Amino acid sequence: MDMVMKLGTEKPVVIFSKTSCGISHAISTLIRGFGANPTVHELDELPNGHEIEKALMALGCNPSVPAVFIGEEFVGGSNEIMSLNIRGKLKPLLLKANAIWI
Repeated sequence: MDMVMKLGTEKPVVIFSKTSCGISHAISTLIRGFGANPTVHELDELPNGHEIEKALMALGCNPSVPAVFIGEEFVGGSNEIMSLNIRGKLKPLLLKANAIWI
C-alpha cells in the first residue's frame, strides 16, 4: 500500500487505470477536459501492476480502476469523480491541487 500512496502523491493528479477500461479512459478524458495533465499508471502494462491492484482494492477501490488521487489525496473511483463533477466540485479540487490554473 505504501507504493500506491507514494505513486499517488507524486503529481497533482494521478490515475490508476487499465488500457482496456473504458471508464478509466472516460475519467482521464474528463479531467483532461479541465486542462489538467494527469499522470496515468496503466496497471496492465506495469510489472508490479497486480500488486498495485491489490493495494488499491485494500484502499476500498472495487473495482480497482479507475482510482484517482488529486492533491496527494485518494479521491476514489469513477463514481466519486463523476459525483464531484456533477456537484461542481471537481474543478475547485483541481485548482486547489495546482493541477489547473485560471
